[in-house]
This record gives sequence, structure tokens and C-alpha cells, in this order.
Amino acid sequence: NAVNDQMHGELEAVFVDLSNDDEVRAIVLTGAGSAFCAGGDVEGMKSGDFLASTKGPPVPFRQVRRLVLNLLEVEQPIVAAVNGDGAGLGATIPLFCDIIVMAETARLADTHVRMGLVAGDGGVVIWPWLVGMARAKEYLLTGQWIDGREAERIGLVNYAVPQEQVLAKAMEIASRLAQGAPLAIRWTKYSVNKLLREHVNLALDSSMFLEAATMGSEDLQEAANAFFEKRKPEFRGR
Repeated sequence: NAVNDQMHGELEAVFVDLSNDDEVRAIVLTGAGSAFCAGGDVEGMKSGDFLASTKGPPVPFRQVRRLVLNLLEVEQPIVAAVNGDGAGLGATIPLFCDIIVMAETARLADTHVRMGLVAGDGGVVIWPWLVGMARAKEYLLTGQWIDGREAERIGLVNYAVPQEQVLAKAMEIASRLAQGAPLAIRWTKYSVNKLLREHVNLALDSSMFLEAATMGSEDLQEAANAFFEKRKPEFRGR
């Protein structure tokens, strides 16, 4: 489930559509297949599709900003059912949801630095918010994977359950929320998310532009080549 340009656009739109649908009382977000989401499309990084646009802000900057803000603006509660691994943006998306159910054996990581990129798609906002600055710096600066059990222990997610129970648990929570008082639930979520939006306004723009600055680096190309060649990249800082 790598996020190519088409999927990115669809993700931006679907949260607006859901928010505008008064028949929707709660939302469950999960991944198809064995993975939740592999994050940015490495093939696009290798080919140069992720390079900055010459017609204003970089395309990834505009897309990610819209995605994060659209996700935060959804009035209905969103339950993330993390059925498998999520990397980079694939970790950021579920972490911006309201309640997170994760498979014990699934893993999350903000892997930007492992690709030679600044962690710019919202990771610098949401990881400190959930686990505190010290732990967030460790995970953001190393790109280290964290499994469901550890994620639950440190408060990154709400629940870690066996993989086969993830969707059922998420649906149970979503059903309970859907049966609650919709106005009370929606406006309580809105009030909490106002605090989170302040952090988005503070950090997202600068981190995205800094990520764009590393998209043309030799380190990114080396990381993309190493990914396909199944070897460890040799970063040179240029």
C-alpha cells in the first residue's frame, strides 16, 4: 500500500467526503492485505517524481498539508485498525486518528531519516504529542521500528491485540462511538484537535519545506537505490 500520487489525492478527498456525510457516525481506517501502508512510493523517489515543483511549493508539501488538515477536520471519530506494518506517512496517518488499535506483531516507524529525508509529513508533530519529546526524538532520529506491544506500553496506540482481532476490536469501538451522542462526540473531538492543530501550524510547514530540500539530495537517491538492491545505504551528507 505505498502512497503514490493517485492514492495521495484519493486520501485527501475521502476524508472531506466522509466529514460531509451526515449518515456517517464513526469511521474505521485500515489497510488492505498484510501491510497497513508502506509510506511514500520508493519508486517515485528513485525516478525523481518527488523532487520539488518549479511552480510554487513542492507537490508533496501541498499534498501532505492538505491530507493532515483534512484528516484533523473530520468531525466523526476515526478508529485506526493497524493490521500490519506502517512506515513514514503510513505511520503518520493512523497516529493522527482518534483511537488506534494495532496488531501486536505489526510495526510502526517514521523511516524518513533512513531514506535521507527530513521527517516532514507530520511525524515531528504527532510523535512528541503522543509519547513525549525524549522518546519522539529517538524514534524520529533513528527511524527505529516499534511493534504493537511496545507501542501500547508507551502510549503511542490505545490497544495492541492479536492480528486476527484488530478489525473486530476497531469495529467494536467504532460501533460504540456511532451509538453515542453525535454532537457531543464531534465537538469534544473538535475541541481536543484545536490543540493538535496549533502544533501542526507551528511545525508542519517548516518540516515539509526542509523535507523538500532533502528530496534532491544524493542521499535520497542512494537510499532508494539501496532499497531496490537490498543493501545498506552509504550516506555522504550531500
